[in-house]
Amino acid sequence: MEPWLSGSFGNPSGSHGVARAARKAIDEARDKVAAFLGTAPGDVVFTSGGTEAANLAVLGRAGAAAGPVVVSAIEHHAVLHAAQAAERLFGSPVRVVEVGNDGIVDLTALAAALDRTVSIVSVQLVNNEVGTVQPLSEVARLVRRRAPGAVLHTDAVQGPPWLDVSRLAAGADMVSISAHKFGGPQGVGALAFRRPVALEPLIYGGPQERERRAGTHNVAGIVGMAAALEAAGQQRVEACERARRLRDKLRTGLLASIPAAHETAPGQEKLPGHCHLVIDGVESEALLVLLDEYGVAASAGSACASGAMEPSHVLVAMGYPAEEALGALRLTLGHTTSEADVAIALRAVPAAVSRLGGSVMPAMAAAG
Repeated sequence: MEPWLSGSFGNPSGSHGVARAARKAIDEARDKVAAFLGTAPGDVVFTSGGTEAANLAVLGRAGAAAGPVVVSAIEHHAVLHAAQAAERLFGSPVRVVEVGNDGIVDLTALAAALDRTVSIVSVQLVNNEVGTVQPLSEVARLVRRRAPGAVLHTDAVQGPPWLDVSRLAAGADMVSISAHKFGGPQGVGALAFRRPVALEPLIYGGPQERERRAGTHNVAGIVGMAAALEAAGQQRVEACERARRLRDKLRTGLLASIPAAHETAPGQEKLPGHCHLVIDGVESEALLVLLDEYGVAASAGSACASGAMEPSHVLVAMGYPAEEALGALRLTLGHTTSEADVAIALRAVPAAVSRLGGSVMPAMAAAG
């Protein structure tokens, strides 16, 4: 990214040499993103992040093709709120599909929500809070069979460091990603098209991105995203093995030391970097404050919603009572997480729970 942050500020849409160099960097980045996601370079649209990509998929499709919008109940708010906006702006009714207490979309309920009038279906590849991997290939088969006029979007933001997104999202028409989830810069993402989709742009003003997203490109951000995505693909197997080992150690230790803690969706396939618990009798907001004092960065649900004293819509959809859902704790691990980090968390979380009046095993009541 450094050359594009320290002197090479050409607009990729220009015709002079500096502009052509920027455009070449964009084209090379587009090739890398397309290769990772299994699509053609021209079918990658660069955005300001996963939220814009999801909005473009849902609102753009609703604006181009009338019909109901079908979403799962545990989608990120970037999808859920975009679906609600589509109803206000275009009169597209929203059909919300239930999930089970395992955090997996109910395929029978999905089938009942589908018909030939549906415009778009959005089901995430991985849930951003509890980490459950959705059966996207089965979702795609249902959509093709019962709603042949609909397009399928998947929010794959959580997937690139851990999953073969190209293979698992092969049945989707549109795939959204965000760079900061796989070690890239914040404020850049992409919406990739696996098949032709009629779409109304959200941003007007120029011919960039084949007139699907106007505006001067964030050259440094796009180059950084492509480099991080390429590295994530190369390191995925090793990263998964390492994170899974550390996550299992963290989860096992916390469940053993905090009697009131239990894992959400136990036994389900989850991302290796996700450890999501609910601790009965402890409110997440107070817990997060104490953990921050101990040097542990955690969240209650979606990082975008941290700090809000509301139960997670994901846990409520999974059948948790609202009061119990307020005790959620989300700990995520990545390529920088170390054994020492896990050791700190194994001391800090029980200590924080103890300070809040929760029951812990005596040996775990003090943080180092």
